[in-house]
Amino acid sequence: MSGKFVVGYDGSVSARRALEFAVERARAQGGSIVLTHVLEWSPYSFLTPNELEERHLRRREEMERAEKAIMHPVVAELKDSGVPVETAIRYGNTADQLGKVAREMNAVQIVIGRDGQSEIGARIFGSVAVALVQTSPVACTIVP
Repeated sequence: MSGKFVVGYDGSVSARRALEFAVERARAQGGSIVLTHVLEWSPYSFLTPNELEERHLRRREEMERAEKAIMHPVVAELKDSGVPVETAIRYGNTADQLGKVAREMNAVQIVIGRDGQSEIGARIFGSVAVALVQTSPVACTIVP
C-alpha cells in the first residue's frame, strides 16, 4: 500500500517524532510525505480596513518565515531519505487544515505528535489530536 502521509509539523520535539514515524512508514510502503505547517488564524476578529490590510501583510510574512525557518531545513534533511516530500503551509484551525490538506492531496493517513499536554490542559484549551480524530477524513496516527 503506497500513498501520501500528511505530517503536522511545527518544529517541536513531538512533531519530529511524528515525522520520523511517517518517514519510516512511507519508506516501507513506497509512499510520500506532505509536510504540513498550520499557522493559527482566527476568522473571528473585527478589524478596520487598514488593520485587515496589515494583518494580510503579516500573514504573508509569517508564511514566508515558516517556509524558510521550519520547512526548508526539514526538506533538505529528508532529501537523502528516499521518500518524496511536499510541503503545505496553511492558516486556520490546525485540525481542520490538516484534514483539508489530506483531502486535497488524497492522503491515506495524517500523522501528528502528542505534545504531552495534561488532561486538564487539553480540556481547558482543547486538543488538536482530539479534534483531528473526530473530524479527519482519513486514518490518524498520534505519535507519543
